[in-house]
Amino acid sequence: MSPSAPVVSVDGVRKTYRSGSIEFEALRGVDMEIEAGEYVAVIGPSGSGKSTLMNILGCLDVPTQGSYHLGGEDVSTMSEASLAHVRNRRIGFVFQQFNLLPSLPAWRNVELPLMYAGVPRSQRRERAARALERVGLGDRLENRPGELSGGQQQRVAVARALVTEPDIILADEPTGNLDSGSTEAVLALLDELHASGRTIVLITHEHEVAARAGRRLTIRDGLITADELVLATEAVR
Repeated sequence: MSPSAPVVSVDGVRKTYRSGSIEFEALRGVDMEIEAGEYVAVIGPSGSGKSTLMNILGCLDVPTQGSYHLGGEDVSTMSEASLAHVRNRRIGFVFQQFNLLPSLPAWRNVELPLMYAGVPRSQRRERAARALERVGLGDRLENRPGELSGGQQQRVAVARALVTEPDIILADEPTGNLDSGSTEAVLALLDELHASGRTIVLITHEHEVAARAGRRLTIRDGLITADELVLATEAVR
């Protein structure tokens, strides 16, 4: 990653979906930049385009028009193989559905991105254990997902997102399936990661969740309609 480039630079991004003769423009010209170490919430109602934007930021989809640079590198025209490499090494994902493999213990779930990246077996368990320790689950390495609470499962997912030391963490509705206590624990963990210098983009439709970020982008009808700093007093309300 270029040290002087924004982590994320999106310029004139449009995304059009076609089904037969029907076209739907999910993004209609989005411009945004996110610097290293920022904690940004993207908030909008259902159908606003926030999930489409998240898919493009996560290299799960490509723009119909416009460009997307990740750490100074244009990823909007990459091949699928190159995008898979970027997803594995440079982006950490945390989803509403935890996407853990139920038959594997926590550390094996966390090591999966390292396996895909070709990291030697001798290093994978140590790095997975460190990531689980980082999220407060150092004593749960051998527990399978079914033996963990929802909040603990999401923390395993955060550890999996961290284990490759990515440029950016994308969290898509990470508290959507959690009770209030587990929600607070996961948001507190994201606060800690931000304080340690991590770049975080949080996709949400909940204003209370978005208030934890330092900056809030509002998306509606495929356009960024507001870009504002979140006041500290708002974040602790």
